[in-house]
Amino acid sequence: MIYMSIPILFENDQVLVINKPAGLVVHSDGKTNEPTLVDWILKNYPQIEGVGEDMLIEHKGQKIRIKRPGIVHRIDRDTSGCLVIAKTQDSFNHLKQQFKDRKVKKTYLAIVYGNIKEEKGTIDQPIARHPKDFRQWVAGNRGRGTAREAVTDYRVLGRYTHPTNRDKQGQPEYFTLVECSPQTGRTHQIRVHLKYLNHPIVADPIYRGKRKETLDLDRTALHAAAITFIDLAGNQISVQAEIPEDLNRAIGSLSALESDL
Repeated sequence: MIYMSIPILFENDQVLVINKPAGLVVHSDGKTNEPTLVDWILKNYPQIEGVGEDMLIEHKGQKIRIKRPGIVHRIDRDTSGCLVIAKTQDSFNHLKQQFKDRKVKKTYLAIVYGNIKEEKGTIDQPIARHPKDFRQWVAGNRGRGTAREAVTDYRVLGRYTHPTNRDKQGQPEYFTLVECSPQTGRTHQIRVHLKYLNHPIVADPIYRGKRKETLDLDRTALHAAAITFIDLAGNQISVQAEIPEDLNRAIGSLSALESDL
């Protein structure tokens, strides 16, 4: 996977914005050995090595240094779409401050189970560790440890039914295409917040519960569709990543509901 072709959406002398493929992890976790985006960066942009901040983790009693050249933010392994990589330390520091100050605008697309009632809304629920499952996070007041503020704006883009699937009562299986804009940047934030609405993302292996993967998707139906930030010269940079083929195909397999439903 190091040698795979990763689409470059925008590039100048300060930053690189790529369209990360689903299934590619951003950097090593220090526990497993698999190709990562960092491998691709070091092969194609060796000058970025040393930019940014490495991460120290502890594994089996040993401290391991994880290289994260140019990595300012992450998106989950199964999530596709826009990812910004800093090419210089000044650019890294500048971008990091924008993320900290919540000045970076990120837009995601998700296909979720069910028919979301409201056309738009804001999910303002803190996120903390799940009390039992170490893989999960949970919104609201049910987590363990310190809950951190998390806010996500959303709006419905489309409502659909499956052409053949029915539930036990004979009702059609509903799906919603939703646009999400996180104001904060918590781990799994969009996935957790949509589950909080009882509309988890289709095929999410952690948060979908007993729902089927369905729609012939083998990864979480979440895509980082756009990102906007300011570069060192004060220019606003807005980049979009087209919805990938697998999610387009999933939407195309459904029947659209009338807009007034």
